[in-house]
Amino acid sequence: MKTVGIVGAGPTGLTLACCLARQGVRVRVLEQAAAFATGSRGKTLNARSQEALADLGILDRLTAGGRTHLPFRKYFGGEFIADTDPYADARPTPGTPYPTGLFLPQWKVEGALRELLAELGGQVELDSRLDRFEQGPDGVRVLLADGRTLTADHLVGCDGGRSTVRKQLGIPLEGTSDPEFALVVGDVEVAGLEPDAWHQWFGPEGALMLCPFPGESVWQLQATPEVDADGAPLPPSLESFQRLVEQRTGRRDIRLSRATWLTTWRVNVRMVDRYRVGRVLLAGDSAHVHPIAGGLGMNTGIQDAWNLGWKLGHVLTGLAGPGLLDTYQEERLPVAAWTLGVSSAGMAAVAEGVRTPGVGVEAGRLTDTSGLTIGYRDSSLAEDLLGGPLRAGDRAPDAPYTAPDGTPTRLFETFAGSHFTLLGFGPDSRPALTGLAPHVRPLALAAGPGSAADPDSHVRRAYGIEGDALVLVRPDNHVALTVPAGPGAHDTVRAYLAAL
Repeated sequence: MKTVGIVGAGPTGLTLACCLARQGVRVRVLEQAAAFATGSRGKTLNARSQEALADLGILDRLTAGGRTHLPFRKYFGGEFIADTDPYADARPTPGTPYPTGLFLPQWKVEGALRELLAELGGQVELDSRLDRFEQGPDGVRVLLADGRTLTADHLVGCDGGRSTVRKQLGIPLEGTSDPEFALVVGDVEVAGLEPDAWHQWFGPEGALMLCPFPGESVWQLQATPEVDADGAPLPPSLESFQRLVEQRTGRRDIRLSRATWLTTWRVNVRMVDRYRVGRVLLAGDSAHVHPIAGGLGMNTGIQDAWNLGWKLGHVLTGLAGPGLLDTYQEERLPVAAWTLGVSSAGMAAVAEGVRTPGVGVEAGRLTDTSGLTIGYRDSSLAEDLLGGPLRAGDRAPDAPYTAPDGTPTRLFETFAGSHFTLLGFGPDSRPALTGLAPHVRPLALAAGPGSAADPDSHVRRAYGIEGDALVLVRPDNHVALTVPAGPGAHDTVRAYLAAL
């Protein structure tokens, strides 16, 4: 059985492990900590990450422990200004079933992914610190600090901004830092404040934010820190947090207790120039770190893993050649660069907004941060022969349709898994839907007897299809190929798949 070693058991490493395990690839998830992390850390799943986790089958359990609407309660100089909800007008549509962010602590995301991994026959190996690794022509030999060794076909570093894997590859994390700007962050219990909103105090003295989590006693505190006589930030502590609350809110009735996961966050805007050296790859924060504005950190890592997972799985199970792995860097490196730019601009907007009454953290969302507009039109995997509004490389939208047996269903239910899906629109698409490999699932729509129905044309509208056509959808729900139906379409589809 093929084996992949994954260093790091955060959302990136766990998503990758689950993507591989469901394809029958053995995973060894190595986590240097002796216990699972309990800090809230990243606290929002954007729409595209929700689609990825729905594809893995765990979004329902996450939604049950989170919330999709959280008002931002804004204060300035201690005075209440307004409540706003950035998702107030967001409603599900046939193509976009998850129109809002999902607020929940990161430890819940990791817990659900670990449960799924266990169901797939895997587990996280705690207290397993990487010492070094050696690449060979047939695999990677990994040596752990306690003397254990393991051999894997590939090794993936998902071990964060201080990545041991990245450092041993000799890949620098290039960019800039701002040592002058810092935030203190921690998890606390709060008395005297209603947990019905994300409370955000801005003003001349700085920022203070307290975010509750549904069904939990813990809140996440973020604040510009106290400073000493020399202007250096004081380390986070319960006592310091309490002083900040009293100073920034002007209130004495808000009491904090049980401070955990205390940290100081500083601005780093850095990324690698390559994601792969031989059989070793990088994903998530090991490849890119950036400001927190826009909430893109955990989400970008999950989406790195979703992109890499099917490709690495297809290579290791013989469905594709090793060259497919080159497209991981090709597609995700530009996304990392975009993320650094967007989050940096957003952080500057929030810092400026601290001085403006009525501004909250939504000032950092200068563009769409849902992940739904991120695509790979310039990828070597994108082949567009239709030229419609939805192009090869774009996200493949959801849409309702009626199965041949009359059962109402959705495209996302059909896409779920590690297979390609070939959508055939109209009778002329029918010949190209036959004789496909097992990892390609055909779906004939309004193509004659025994085909699925699109009674309200939701699928056609979502994909911009007017005549008879074929659309090949990748396992990570991006459009791979579009081609008019008719003579030659059968050969075009097979040539595309063969080229993989």
